[in-house]
Amino acid sequence: MMRRMTIATAFGLAVSLAGLPALAQSEFGSKELIAAAEKEGALTYYTANFAETEQEVIKEFNKRFPKIKVSMVRAPGGQLITRIKTEAAAGKLGADVVNHSDRGLMLELVDLFQDYAPPNAADYRPDALVSPKLWPGVTLGWAIAYNTALVKNPPKSWADLTKPEYNNKTIGQVVGPSGGTTWTRIMFEKQVLGDGYWAKQAALGIALYPSGAPLSDAVVRGEVSIAPLLYNIIYTKIVEGAPAEAIFAPEGVPIIPYADGITKTAKSPNAAKLFMNWRLSKEGQAFAITKLGNITSLKDPPAFPKGWDPKVVKVWVPNFEQFEKLREPWLAEWNKTYGYRQ
Repeated sequence: MMRRMTIATAFGLAVSLAGLPALAQSEFGSKELIAAAEKEGALTYYTANFAETEQEVIKEFNKRFPKIKVSMVRAPGGQLITRIKTEAAAGKLGADVVNHSDRGLMLELVDLFQDYAPPNAADYRPDALVSPKLWPGVTLGWAIAYNTALVKNPPKSWADLTKPEYNNKTIGQVVGPSGGTTWTRIMFEKQVLGDGYWAKQAALGIALYPSGAPLSDAVVRGEVSIAPLLYNIIYTKIVEGAPAEAIFAPEGVPIIPYADGITKTAKSPNAAKLFMNWRLSKEGQAFAITKLGNITSLKDPPAFPKGWDPKVVKVWVPNFEQFEKLREPWLAEWNKTYGYRQ
């Protein structure tokens, strides 16, 4: 139903769908599934994502399905995996649905998840999946952000981030070993932009930050003028009126597909399926793009972020086997090139 469209059109269609529950049922599941989910009335949701973001997702889900209460348990990535392992070993896994950014860690736990596929499973990119049990309800993507008050000649590509005019800590970036999202960007740089990219950029004198949150603050404050950032991080500041903007570069947008699954021990399996079905639907993905600054792993996106030209900009998905195999040696090389010591 929903094809490529502007953000405004996506919102208009979302509003119109709100008045057509019968039409929407086939998108989210059968009448029987919806009835069974509403009878269960609740589900428990484990996530490593930002709590504020997931609360917005839950609110939007409840606009469509107000009879289902979602209880969220949020923990940082590593801690969440440890909790899941500990609870599963004791036979007390409390999650109905798990949402996590690290596909590798989730794949190690794949036996804890039940067979599941959303109604629109065929619409998803195969290279975004690491298991038929785990699905990318969330997909983040890298953009190039800049301070609009300071940068009069903003970069238009990744290659521009090696220009001599951007020297003396004009550019800030998150350190390589900070996590899987940053490793995705680093892998993209080496494989797509070439072996000499890091050295050219490091020679400019790059300001290094431990994570995206302080780096986005630094861009807004003008401590640095330009920074590669996950779009959802800088998006919130742009919406709030900060002097910032972001571009999606033509060489590619490195994306990070999450891995979400329904546990075999789910106490509310029908509510869990409905929640996953909604989040993976075009309606759910359009909300994530237009309201949260996410990207999507759908082959045919229902909406696009501001400044995204689908004729020019393409997503880049890391090869999963290479993602795991190359991480340690390439990060060691990155650390040496940028003079970073852990």
